Amino acid sequence: MNNIKRIGFACKWIDREDQVDGIKPKDDAKQYNTRSTTVRWLNNQTKEVAEQRLWDLMVHNIESTRKLIERVGGLDEHLRMVRLSSDILPVYTQHEWSYFWRRSDVIAYAERTFGQVGQLARDLGVRLSFHPGQFTVLASANPSIVERSIEEFEYHNDMIRWMGFGKTFQDFKCNVHISGKQGPEGIIKVLPRLSPEARNTLTIENDEISWGLDASLELVEHCALVLDIHHHYIKTGEYIEPTDDRYKKLLESWRGVRPVIHYSYSRDEWLPEGFDHSELPNLNLLLESGHKKQKLRAHSDFYPNQLANDWALQFLSHSDIMCEAKGKNIASFRVADRAKELNLL
Repeated sequence: MNNIKRIGFACKWIDREDQVDGIKPKDDAKQYNTRSTTVRWLNNQTKEVAEQRLWDLMVHNIESTRKLIERVGGLDEHLRMVRLSSDILPVYTQHEWSYFWRRSDVIAYAERTFGQVGQLARDLGVRLSFHPGQFTVLASANPSIVERSIEEFEYHNDMIRWMGFGKTFQDFKCNVHISGKQGPEGIIKVLPRLSPEARNTLTIENDEISWGLDASLELVEHCALVLDIHHHYIKTGEYIEPTDDRYKKLLESWRGVRPVIHYSYSRDEWLPEGFDHSELPNLNLLLESGHKKQKLRAHSDFYPNQLANDWALQFLSHSDIMCEAKGKNIASFRVADRAKELNLL
């Protein structure tokens, strides 16, 4: 798997551009995507109704994940990479409902079906990952937030372990931002508290606001590092190149496993009206004209700027590319088409 160049997408399959704004109940794409619920809804039901809902969601979501992997596994080998949804097992880390996920019948079902999902991914050569949400802050200065963040990270690694991954370094990628006031030092402090699977799968991504690429390199000896090139651009205004010594140092953190970078692009509505996508956005000029970093960091639906695509695709010789765009698989397919035009695939 390591020798194949891959371009992937995150969490959701769509069949048409209009599904960026939502998939309708009768749309065929619905079968590939997870469903969820809320603690509030569950708490307003009887115990029997709530538990049945959680069971039904577990069954649907594991099956939809299997179908998604099967669909991705039928694509060109260069497109066989997908980030799985974090919502497969809803409210797993909510303490008032954690008893449900500890039931022997629930664990037995999860172990069996996740095991089948993981084997399918290995058989089809699909590279998988998770990305726990923004509230997973392992480097927080608040001990209670660190505790909850570890629980959330280990929830993802329960699924990873049931799928048969986490056995070797980076056989599965579970990515978080550095985040938190303690920064790299906080990540190092929390590592011994993680399960072996979690330590094998942990990747740390540079942040666009607080801890950037230079800070993340302090972790090069401790875990695999993900370069988010858009985050780096938003933080510094720099279009980093694959020849940069910092990127070369980051590659060392993967210990021979093929790395992954993240690629996104600013949304049209936060760029100047009528912006010409035949040129690369200049962050300093945008900020001087009143545009805000908080807006510019938001992900576009697709990738309208071919220069930006060509810049991102320079990294493909060393790293797989995870496309973070609202257009999901359609957006990643278009980036892959550009890579083929450039004879990079």
